[in-house]
Amino acid sequence: METVEEIVSKTSRRGGPCQQIKADLTACILRSDCVLKPPYRTPKECLQSRLHELPAECSHLRYAFFDCKRGLLDMRKRFRGLDPSQTAANPPTSNT
Repeated sequence: METVEEIVSKTSRRGGPCQQIKADLTACILRSDCVLKPPYRTPKECLQSRLHELPAECSHLRYAFFDCKRGLLDMRKRFRGLDPSQTAANPPTSNT
């Protein structure tokens, strides 16, 4: 059986813009209790049906990986940038 470091190094060797996040997510899942403690589950099972058993760090990495992949496909977001309603912290005020 391969160690976590071997699996992560294989994952991070491949190119692509989201590979570092994917390698971090892989390492996080392989170190989680969902995979390491009985009943032993595969990382795929943990991601699909056992999200509540994953640590918060893995959940955040999962969302970051999803957002990275979505950003590759959504051409509008690539050209337009972030939606102004998401970035506006304060509503505009009048100067009267």
